[in-house]
Amino acid sequence: MDTRTPLPASQQPIAMSSRQNTSAAAGLRLLRTAIGAACYFVFYFVQQLAELFAPLLLIAGAAWAALPALVKTLTRTAASADPQAHDAIASVANAIPEELTLAGHVLTASGLICDGLVLMAVAAGGATLAMLVGRKL
Repeated sequence: MDTRTPLPASQQPIAMSSRQNTSAAAGLRLLRTAIGAACYFVFYFVQQLAELFAPLLLIAGAAWAALPALVKTLTRTAASADPQAHDAIASVANAIPEELTLAGHVLTASGLICDGLVLMAVAAGGATLAMLVGRKL
């Protein structure tokens, strides 16, 4: 014979139906999928932008770095041919800036090259993270 007193109805545990368990699990799966899809979108979008701008910055930086050397070579070659051509090329060589300031940002040839390399690393990181998130979905 059981001598324990029964619990009042307000203190008895509430049993969840299987339908409530299923809907809660489905809701959590849907939330997880939505968060994963948003992360995948962000990682892939950043990867695409980085892949677009990285080569542009690398090429622009390399061309800007090589341009003064090319102009100096032309100046030496033109010096022996024509003094007026030498003066014209020398003035062009002096017009090539070492740095540009756009909207408060200082741009240099080496800075553009470094930015291009950083964007390549960002693209690789974005591809890796997008792949990891894609596997979890």
